[in-house]
Amino acid sequence: MDLNSKVKEKITELRLRIQDLEQTGKEQDKESERLAMLSEAEGYRKRLLRDQTTWRKANLACRMAIDRRQQEELFRGSDVPLRLRKMTKASVAQTAGHMTECLMSVTRMMSQQVKMSEETIGTLATSSRILTETNEEFKSVTGALHLVTNLLTRCSQQDLIDGLQILLALLLFLATVLYILKKRLTPLS
Repeated sequence: MDLNSKVKEKITELRLRIQDLEQTGKEQDKESERLAMLSEAEGYRKRLLRDQTTWRKANLACRMAIDRRQQEELFRGSDVPLRLRKMTKASVAQTAGHMTECLMSVTRMMSQQVKMSEETIGTLATSSRILTETNEEFKSVTGALHLVTNLLTRCSQQDLIDGLQILLALLLFLATVLYILKKRLTPLS
């Protein structure tokens, strides 16, 4: 009963961790990361269902063995020699011990799965944090590049305007020189 309650606690804990993993996966921005995390969560969910099935089968086998032993003891009654009863108790104890070992094995496997899930969730959380930081850095670099592009465009426009002003000033100067030359070279009539 103690082992069963521990197994139930671990199953509940695993189920919650899988739900956390699914929630984290749904919150991812990139589609590929979201699908990868949801796929991994689904794999853990299937593994949990397999472990639960194994645990239920072990429980059922244990209960059936105990029921069978009790039935055999009831049918034999008191006319069975004491030595045979002790041997039956020993075999029941051995069977119960074997079942306990099976349950402990399932508990160990589930504990390992919980640890693997914890490590995976930790890794995913770290990866998610790094991706978020990288995304923020990318946004700041993109903003800086946009600002530099705007400045270069303004500088280019200013260069064009300066060139046009110089050309107009040169044309005005030449027109003025031509006007002065015309006035000086033409006789006053």
